[in-house]
Amino acid sequence: MTPADSQSEKTKAPQPIRDAATLILYRRRGRDGRLEVLMGERHGASAFMPNRYVFPGGRLDLADYKIRPAAPLNPVSTARLARCKGTGPRKALALALTAIRETFEESGLRLAAPASKPALAPASWAAFCADGLAPDPARLLYVCRAITPPGRPRRFDARFFAAPAEAATGALCPSSELDKLSWVTREETQNLPLPNITQFVIASLEDWLRPASADDPACRVPFHYMRHGQRRLDWE
Repeated sequence: MTPADSQSEKTKAPQPIRDAATLILYRRRGRDGRLEVLMGERHGASAFMPNRYVFPGGRLDLADYKIRPAAPLNPVSTARLARCKGTGPRKALALALTAIRETFEESGLRLAAPASKPALAPASWAAFCADGLAPDPARLLYVCRAITPPGRPRRFDARFFAAPAEAATGALCPSSELDKLSWVTREETQNLPLPNITQFVIASLEDWLRPASADDPACRVPFHYMRHGQRRLDWE
């Protein structure tokens, strides 16, 4: 490497951090009510986390600001997101809608209700809004935030939402993003290749869903990120 190349490496622009959202769909199984979550395997050709098992999710799109939801965002989530740094009311709602759109695109499951008013949907929402439907964020619970560590091919500031499976309709359908979609328990994820943040979410989800936490807008939300090469955990 020449001195010029070395200097170029030092001055290379940092990887941009894009806003994103993830949806953890959950349900209970069997008489003991074991918690299951919907996960899928990212394709091996993916630039971001290939062959890892993750929840549906993806990047915030400008169209997510323009689509009119069928109902307001869950008030508990609204209050929690108000404390989320860099997240105003419009972005809070748009992120919830991102989670809903990405879940539909990646799994075929739709969290929707009849649209309150007829409206022309943006192109990225056209299939979702067929039959007079609109995204319904009323049951999305905001539970976690994480920023992808430096050095990855892509970096995201991801907000994690959770919603019960009965809030969604449709049949599971693998996509170009997620394959091998299935409902899994915490025990069944032990041998799956999971990102660190996904392991944390799965380990914490049961506690987050307890009424004392899920119904409390003042409940602090964990925020994972890295600073000066060290992993950090704050609470928003």
